[in-house]
Amino acid sequence: MKFAFLTFSFFFISCFCFAQIDGRWTGILDVQGTLLTLVFTIHAEDGMYTATMDSPDQGATGIPIEKTTFSNDTLNLSAPSLKLSYRGVLDKKTGLISGIFSQAGMEIPLNLSQGEVKKSGGDRPQTPPEPYPYYTEEITFNNPSSGITLAGTLTLPDTLRPYPVVILITGSGPQNRDEEILGHKPFLVLADHLTRKGIGVLRYDDRGVGKSTGNFNSSTSLDFASDVEAAIDYLKTRKETNAEKIGLIGHSEGGMIAPMVAAKSNDVAFIILLAGPGIPISDLMALQTQKSAEIEGADEELIRTNLLVFNRLSKLICDNQKLSNAALSELLTTELTGIFDTLPPAMKPPGEEDIKRLIAAQANQLSGNWYRFFIAYDPQPVLRKVTCPVLAVNGSLDVQVTATENLAGINRSLEKGRCKNFRTIELAGLNHLFQEAKTGAVSEYAKIEQTLSTKLLDEMDAWLLEIIQD
Repeated sequence: MKFAFLTFSFFFISCFCFAQIDGRWTGILDVQGTLLTLVFTIHAEDGMYTATMDSPDQGATGIPIEKTTFSNDTLNLSAPSLKLSYRGVLDKKTGLISGIFSQAGMEIPLNLSQGEVKKSGGDRPQTPPEPYPYYTEEITFNNPSSGITLAGTLTLPDTLRPYPVVILITGSGPQNRDEEILGHKPFLVLADHLTRKGIGVLRYDDRGVGKSTGNFNSSTSLDFASDVEAAIDYLKTRKETNAEKIGLIGHSEGGMIAPMVAAKSNDVAFIILLAGPGIPISDLMALQTQKSAEIEGADEELIRTNLLVFNRLSKLICDNQKLSNAALSELLTTELTGIFDTLPPAMKPPGEEDIKRLIAAQANQLSGNWYRFFIAYDPQPVLRKVTCPVLAVNGSLDVQVTATENLAGINRSLEKGRCKNFRTIELAGLNHLFQEAKTGAVSEYAKIEQTLSTKLLDEMDAWLLEIIQD
């Protein structure tokens, strides 16, 4: 699920040397031992720049930068309302930008590249080393409904006969085929484990990520569901695939998308929901807001204020689904202005202009395609239409998709619907990433060496063996 990382507002500014700086720039930020990937996307049009920032490890995307300049090979990005800035110098020979990222008094070296950047450091012992003892193929397939090409990896025990195959569906935010986060590659670990067990796996880069084409930021969960449907169609063309045993495994938002596909397709043999939602998303996000803040030790007054604000904005968005994005943004701007007027001074940015920029950025994000669809979505009616076997698993320490409420919602929906074979499991001591954790706090994710608990893998193995043999 998505996190609020930082919030910015737009500012267009004239500049030059577009060919040198236009595009996606990626770097790794080392924040007291926690490695965060930051991606700055810079666009040049009609003599002006726009810039946005993504923090894919935290699921934050399309965060607008307030001010962007590029002169004499020097890039400056700034968001005064959040006391954030970046200054770097482009080396024309290497194509790299070397600079300093600053926020709230901290200054951290950050180098940017337009090529692939990998995290260094951190022990991730479950990440499988090459060569792999099974067949691996880099593949592409088309989604004709969207006119895009998706790139991924297909792993199979071998190519001697057709095998059951699962498609892995990532969580929210732009994700690569390994669902990489904080140095962990859970989908690579999962694909390796399942392929060694005799099950093929197809995992792919989200649209607009890695080698896949398309626009991630303008897409909704429905678009991502159509990508899964395209993946199923592709697998049906492969002679190494048992077309009657194609399953879906979705994590977080992927656990919402898998039932959307299974409810309308007879080609889905089974689905596994890993931390998938089972209650209306507005309720889920309210719980996430509360639990995440509590586990991080936030002040009670701040938690109450955040919940009140969240609920007001969610209701406004859900009640105005027919408005255009622009009209909804105007409505949100008015609402947010009223909210900021009631906040105590300690909770506000220091200046009036900073507040205006922050409100504009929030309104822009909340009126975007993905968020307005997501926050108004209720997974229960779709779950009631699922007929294939279902396994739903949550960790007891998950503060993003809480186990008790969401597993109960999934269970109720499947019982009321047409599904005759389903199982819901709460695994003790696991967080949202299915790591063995102490508190479940998001801040723990990077510190834990384990990528996926064997508790999860064992439960999946036993269930899949039962389902595939039927």
